[in-house]
Amino acid sequence: MSEKKRAVVGSDHAGIAGRKRAVETLRSLGYEVEELGPDEGESADYPDLAHQVASRIEGGQASTGVLVCGTGQGMAMAANRHPGVRAAVITDEFTAEMSRGHNNANVACFGERVVGVAQIAELLTKFLGTEFEGGRHARRVDKIEPSVPERS
Repeated sequence: MSEKKRAVVGSDHAGIAGRKRAVETLRSLGYEVEELGPDEGESADYPDLAHQVASRIEGGQASTGVLVCGTGQGMAMAANRHPGVRAAVITDEFTAEMSRGHNNANVACFGERVVGVAQIAELLTKFLGTEFEGGRHARRVDKIEPSVPERS
């Protein structure tokens, strides 16, 4: 029997419904899911949730992350500050497919105010169903992490 796939999903107050939809989608696809974020009526700062999700990816507690806020942009910016995290803003099927196939993204960021709740499940399914192509793309992905110059 294979090891269960683990994902972590977070949102701020502008992405609660989208976060719930993402959790449902992941569970239907066989993922064990950790859910982070506020309840209805509570405010939350998007960088805090993005860092929590990215820290779990960085630390190996989950292989996949999903972040939902108003636009997805701020979440991606904060998450991408973590080594080994490749967060992509997903707006349509093309960005869902290419971010995985060419960039090996491991965190999908959605703007609930941009794509709407209903489309998050469809786009997340496309994202998760796309395999990294490797080859010439692997060389490029390897260049994403900055190399640290040696100190004298």
